[in-house]
Amino acid sequence: MNEHEDRFLRMGDVTRKTGRSRAAIYRMIAEGTFPPQIPIGARAVGWRLSSVLEWMESPKDYHAK
Repeated sequence: MNEHEDRFLRMGDVTRKTGRSRAAIYRMIAEGTFPPQIPIGARAVGWRLSSVLEWMESPKDYHAK
């Protein structure tokens, strides 16, 4: 994927793509094993598709940077 194809995913997209629940995602963020959300608006957050795909490639080896 090149940088022009990267986009933000909202929570529903992340849960569908990863197969993990909302609670599991937030728990993994707190543990540092899932990419943290990024503010994308005044009251909105999202995840970069590239970060989620990186985690999916190797979830056990992912460490938040």
